[in-house]
Amino acid sequence: MLNIKSFGIIGGDKRQLYCARSIADDGYGVFINGFDQCENTSGLKNVSLQTVLDHSDALILPMPLSKDGIGLFAPFSSSPHNLKELANHIVSDKPVFCGMYGKADNKILSGIKRFCYCSREEFAAANAVPTAEGALEIAMRESCKAVSTCQCLVTGYGKIGRVLSHMLKGIGADVTVSARQLKDMEFIKAAGMRAVSTTHLSGKYDIIFNTVPALVLDARTLAKCASDAVVIDLASLPGGVDDEAAERMSIKVIHALSLPGKAAPKTAGIIIKNAVYNIIEEEEL
Repeated sequence: MLNIKSFGIIGGDKRQLYCARSIADDGYGVFINGFDQCENTSGLKNVSLQTVLDHSDALILPMPLSKDGIGLFAPFSSSPHNLKELANHIVSDKPVFCGMYGKADNKILSGIKRFCYCSREEFAAANAVPTAEGALEIAMRESCKAVSTCQCLVTGYGKIGRVLSHMLKGIGADVTVSARQLKDMEFIKAAGMRAVSTTHLSGKYDIIFNTVPALVLDARTLAKCASDAVVIDLASLPGGVDDEAAERMSIKVIHALSLPGKAAPKTAGIIIKNAVYNIIEEEEL
C-alpha cells in the first residue's frame, strides 16, 4: 500500500471481523470498534471509537452501512453508532470504504472521501460463489427431496445465476435457467441446461431460485410454476417474488439475503479486503 499503514474497522458483522484479521495477517495495523459483544475477537482488540479515528490511516465501514439510515450497522456493539455523528468526526481526506449505502447515507457521507467496495465487478463475481453455496445449503435444508433429484428453476443468468445453475447441474439436479438475452439462452443450452425466457416462465418445479431484482414471480407466474415448490429469493429487497400471492397459494418463500456473511463469513471478509486493496492501488491512496 502507498500511504496506508493502518486500518480502522468500525461496526459490521463477522465479515468485517474476518476482514480485520486478514488485514492484520498482511502486516498492517488494525483497530476495531463495535465488536464488544462478539465472543471471538482473538488477536484483535476492540478499542474506543476515538482511538480508531485517531490511529488509522483508512476506515472500513460495514455492509450494509446502515439498515435505517440513522445508525451504523453494528450488531455486535453494546452501544449504537449514529451515522451522522460518526461522519462528523471523520477527517475529510481520510479514505473511507463502505458497502451498500443508500441515498440518505450518501447525503450524510457527502463530505467524506468515500469508496463503495461492493459496487465493484470483482467483488460481485467473488461473492457469487458463497451466495450460491448458501442457497444450495438452504435448498438442502428446506426441500423434502434430495436436491439432486429435484426439478430446479433458476431465474436470471447473471453472476449468481450462472454459478448456482452450474452447481445444481453438477450434483445431478434437473436444471432450467431463465434469461432475457438470446445470447445467454444459448450459453445455458450449451452448458446442458434448459433455457426459458424470464418473461414467459411456466412449468412445475420443486425448487425455484430467484436472482432477478425485479418482480418476475408474480401471482400468475407462481400459479404456472409452483405448487408445493420451495422458492428461495436471492435478490436484494424488495426481491422478485409476490409474497402475498405466494402466501395465498401456500408456497414457501425464503428471502435469503447477505448469504456470504452467513454461509461463509471468512471468505466474505477476505473478498471485502481484496476489493479495498484494489481500490487503494487504483486510486493510489
